[in-house]
Order: sequence, then structure tokens, then C-alpha cells
Amino acid sequence: MTMNRRDFMKVSTAASGSLMLAVSLPGCSTIKTGYEEETGQWSPDIWLELTTKDEIFFTLARVEMGQGTYTGLTTLVAEELDVDPSRIKVKFAPVASEYRNPLFGLQLTGGSTSVATSWKPLREAGASARQMLVMAAARVWKVEAADCSTQDGRVVHPNGIDSLRYGQLVELADKEIIRGDVALKPRTEWKYIGRQGGRLDTEAKATGKAVYGIDVELPGMVYAVMTRCPRYGGKATDFNRSDVLTWPGVLDAFITERGVAVVADSYWRARKAQNALEIEWDFAEAIDLDNDQVFEGYREAASKDAGAQERSDGDFSDAVENASRVLEAEYEQPYLDHAAMEPMNATAWYRDGSMEVWAPTQAPDLARIAAARHSNLSPGDVTVHTTFLGGGFGRRLTQDYVEEVALVAYKVKKPVKLIWSREEDVRHGFWRPAMLHRMKASFKDRELTGWDHQIVGPQILDWYVRNAAPAQYPWAPKFMYSTLGRVGLMAEGIATPKDISAIEGAIGYPYQVENVSVRHTHTDPGVPITWWRSVGYSHNGFAVETFMDELAHEAGEDPLQFRRKLLANEPRHRAVLDRAAELAGWGSPLAEGRARGIALFKSFGTYVAQVVEASIENGEIKVHKVTCSVDCGQVVNPRVVEDQISGGILFGLSAALFGEITFKNGEVQQSNFHDSKILRMYQVPEVVVDIVESEIDPTGVGEPGVPPVIPALGNALFALTGKRQRKLPLTAG
Repeated sequence: MTMNRRDFMKVSTAASGSLMLAVSLPGCSTIKTGYEEETGQWSPDIWLELTTKDEIFFTLARVEMGQGTYTGLTTLVAEELDVDPSRIKVKFAPVASEYRNPLFGLQLTGGSTSVATSWKPLREAGASARQMLVMAAARVWKVEAADCSTQDGRVVHPNGIDSLRYGQLVELADKEIIRGDVALKPRTEWKYIGRQGGRLDTEAKATGKAVYGIDVELPGMVYAVMTRCPRYGGKATDFNRSDVLTWPGVLDAFITERGVAVVADSYWRARKAQNALEIEWDFAEAIDLDNDQVFEGYREAASKDAGAQERSDGDFSDAVENASRVLEAEYEQPYLDHAAMEPMNATAWYRDGSMEVWAPTQAPDLARIAAARHSNLSPGDVTVHTTFLGGGFGRRLTQDYVEEVALVAYKVKKPVKLIWSREEDVRHGFWRPAMLHRMKASFKDRELTGWDHQIVGPQILDWYVRNAAPAQYPWAPKFMYSTLGRVGLMAEGIATPKDISAIEGAIGYPYQVENVSVRHTHTDPGVPITWWRSVGYSHNGFAVETFMDELAHEAGEDPLQFRRKLLANEPRHRAVLDRAAELAGWGSPLAEGRARGIALFKSFGTYVAQVVEASIENGEIKVHKVTCSVDCGQVVNPRVVEDQISGGILFGLSAALFGEITFKNGEVQQSNFHDSKILRMYQVPEVVVDIVESEIDPTGVGEPGVPPVIPALGNALFALTGKRQRKLPLTAG
């Protein structure tokens, strides 16, 4: 898509006299930018406002859930404005199509895309504002703008002495016109990009000023809890309502499509009354399966259906026919919980024919659809206020908790906060799908000649399209919502993006093998699923890099050298692999009872290699050290990159060691952190993060730390015990 300067930016002076810039974030050609060429009308999607009081406001179009968008995106603007990032006041964006993520066509934060999609547009916004302020000052002084400079929110006269504050110039600046492309700061003049700096939201979070969804308080607010069917798909048919209404503080109790809601004047009273519920359930449409049945179904589907061909290089069948050896392996990965620190919650207030929703959501436009769906309101009647998020990891892309609070608020006509307990969060979530992988490889003597990967399992879009499709067309009447969802699935890969959640990472197999086949057998057992940190890369990374390790040992080669040989044409892959191995001391002696494993994976445009050092102590797996090298292009804030890669590593280790949601007769067996475990502090290993210096545009960092650590640990355990584990979670036995 081409866009000229007039398309790119609109400048205006607000009633207060402040300078306001609207910037369009360009995406692919099928996504509108907010500029209508025929009418000349403009709808901005990023506002940068400078006031006469020297205030600078930046509207953040991506949510802050701990991943650092608040800091990273603000830094981009601040660098080009030539002000300290801490001077900029950040506001969360309202729901509007203009704030959509250009890669998805929805207003969502995910896929480690925030910095990558904003890298140039936000810098151009800051540079444009700075240039107009300089031009305004030059006009006042009657000097050449090119001879002026900026420093810490001031325009400096060519004499180096006189200066004017930005606030003094904003009313004049909007009259200036930039002709041609705006000049961005050269890399040699950067003060903030690429520098080690603290996070801008730390103080607010440390002092309690940051408002999370669970912190929202409204006048006259009541509290709701929801008792959901223990088996997904079941419905409540009756309950002891008269008994529950006698409990202190209880205001109402009623059946919903989710289960039974109890509303009280305090959260604790609602919980106490909930314990007295006696509910009759209808399980006619509920799931009724065990985990073994899920994988039996996967294997049956894989045997009957070879799957859709997603990548085909050369002729794998011919490679097998001419092979001297053929290896096969099968890998299983279970359903996984997200374990966000802040459990699901939201607050809603229905009044005067409209509804306001306060929600820690990764997708505010989908939250608006969710609220409208459960009331008589259209999306335009619903206002969503996005809060800070206490962790997202993909779970908060699905809006079931917003639907619940909206239907309760619509009925009780009061401001209502609905909070899930930790047990409810574990038992009634939407999970990372369980997946099955069938791998086959051919050797001709010592040369790897063929690679075949059959991926078996569901696609996430099948579950996500319910609210995603209507969010793309908020003008559509509600009776069309289901139709829009069906059409979206039918048009997948044609009019709507192809769902690659099952195959991502697998189709990007980087090793130079002449014959490569990647297939997906689509089957869905009916267990609710959603996005999970690193999505398909998480399960494909385990299968690909564990099988590569198996092949290296079969070939009698060192796992590092085996990979290096097949990456001759992949310099960025090979560079992080070599750096991680060198930093970890690959090949050097280890303490007795320890071993190393290595893995490499590219996800979200970022190259990551990891070496895990592990042992087995007192019958348990102990991870001593994880050494990681990451190439994510130009780094905006090194500390944020280190934090996110380290966080991804620990997230992945939790999954590798403990992660598993199991079903018995359709009911989840886990309930809290005692049986749905995550790493404890004493189990956290030493983590070393090496960042490759790069001048290439930034890529993602929130998720790429996850995929390699799981196979790297498994490979270390094989080196230690000689036993290959092809099923997660890993065990010490």
C-alpha cells in the first residue's frame, strides 16, 4: 500500500490550543487505514497531543499486560520528539476501527507484533511533530529551520543560547507544512532507542496507581460469581434459588447460558452463597471424554487422513524409496493452562440504554461485541475501558468473561464486577490445544535426505471466529453474527487470513534438506481452545527440535554440528546457534550428573537458540542454567527484551516440567497451583540472555523465548539418561 504525506498525517489545533497529530499505521492493502481517498475524510488511529502546558499525551493502541508495550512504543515517539520518555503521559486507546492491529484487522494485542508494526509510523509521528515545532520556532526567530536543533522538549536557536519550549510553539506549529518525507534521527543521535532503561509503568505498578481490571471500583457496585457446568457444553436447568436468596447480602441469583449467577453486595458474600448452590445440570450436549480418548481420536484421524499439504519441497516418497535408513517418531503435547496472575474478571454498568465495560482484555473490540451479544445493545452502545492486564498469554483474547459480566449487568441494572476464582480459572478456561505429531526422516548413508511432519489437531480460529468476525463488521446486525463467523471460516485463506495456528514453525523448517513435507490433519475433539503464549510454535518447536536431536544421534554426530551443517544458507539461525553454544561452553566438561541440550527455533520473526543444563536430583528434574542467544532485530529497550525472553523461558519450563490439563469424563481434574503447577522461585535456574546487535527492523520478543526451551530440556535429559521422551510434561523416571 502506498501512502503520501497527506494520507499519513493530519494536524489540528484542539480547542485548548494543543497540537494534535493523527497518524495512520499502514498495514496490508486489504486493510483500511482510516483515510478515505474519495471523500478526503480522515479518521486517525494514533493521537499524539502536545499542549501549551508542555504536556505530551500519547494514545497507546496496544494493551499493556507486562510485555512492555507501554515502555517500548512510548520510547519510539519520545526518541523522535527529543524528550525523555518519562515525560510522556500514556492513555489507553478506546475501541475504534482506527486502532486495529494492521496485521490482523482487529484491535488486539498479540503475536508479538506491537513494536514491529509501530516501529516506523510512531517514529515518523514524533519526528513530524518535532519538525513542525522547529519550523515554527525558526519562523519566530526569522532563521533557517535547518540551523535550529532540539533538546529535552525545547527548540534551540542557532546561537546555542536562546530556546523556546514546545508548549510555547504548539499553536504556531499546526500552521507549518512538511514537504516531502520527514527526516528521522540517524542512529548515531539516538538517546533512548537501544539504551538500557527502566520501564515507564514501574512506579505506577509499585505504588498501586496502575488500575487493573480487578481494581475497578464504581459507586454502588455489586459483585457477581458464576457457577459453570463442570463439563463444557452442559447447561443448568434448575437450582435452589429461594434458599440462596436468604443468604446475607445476596441480591439475586439466576440461570444463564453459562450456569448460575449469584449477585451480592460483596465478593465474599457472593462466594459464600455460591457454596450453598444445588444445581441440576443437563449434560446432553456436554463433552464426555478422557485425555486418552483425545489422542486415540487423533491417531485414528491421522491414519485415515494424510492431511492437507502445507509445504512440499522435492519428493519425500522418492527420498524414502532410495533411503538407507528411515526413522519414525510420534510426539504428544497436552492441553495447557495460561496461569495468568490476575484471574479473569470484568466490570460492567448498564444504564440509560448503554453499557460501559471495564476489562483487562487483549482485544477491546471483541469485548465490545461480547457485551453487545448478551444485551439488546448494538456495539455502538457499548463503551469498553481497557485496563492494565495482570498477564495475558493469549487467554485474554477470548472474551467469555466479558460476556458473563455483560449478561449479569444487563439483568441487574447496576454496576457489577465479576471475578473468577483461581479454581474457576483453571477448570473453565480455554486452553492451548493438545497436539499429536508424526515424524519421519530418511537418510542416504550419513546424509539427511527427507523430512516428513504430520501435525494432528484442531485450529484455533474455529473457536475464535465467533466474536472476531462480528468485530470486523461492527455495523452488522446481531442476527448476522453467527453467519459472519461461518462465512469467515469458509473464506479462510481467501477473504480472511489463513489460520496457521497448527502449522506455524513447522512450515518454516529451516534446515537444508532436499525433500520436505509438512501436512496438517484437522480434527477437533470439542475441547475449548484459544491462543497460548507462542501458539503453534510451542508444540511444533518441541516436535521439530526433539526429532532433529534424535536424527543427530542416529547419524552419530554432535547435535550442534549436525544442525550447523544443515544451516549453511541460514546465517541468522546459525549465528544465534553458535553464540548460545559458545556462551554455554558446549562440549566442555560438566559437573558429574549434569548434561546439556540444545535447540533452535524462529518464531514471530525472531531467531532464538538455547542451551539447557540439567540434572536429576532426588528423583526430580533440576534445571541449573539456560543460555539463550536472541536476534530480534533492532532492540528498543534491552532490559525489556531480556525480561521478556527470560519470562518466556520460565513460562516454557513450567510447561515442560508440569504443564498438563487432564479430563476425566469431560471434567478438568486440576484446580489450583498445587496440581496445575508453575515454577517456584527455588526452581528458577540461572538465565543468561545474549542479544545480537542488529540494524534490521525489530521483531517480536514476548513469545519467542518459549519454543526452544522445551526441546532443549528434553534433549539435555536424553544426553543425561539415554532415554528419549516424546510426551510432555517431561519426567525424571
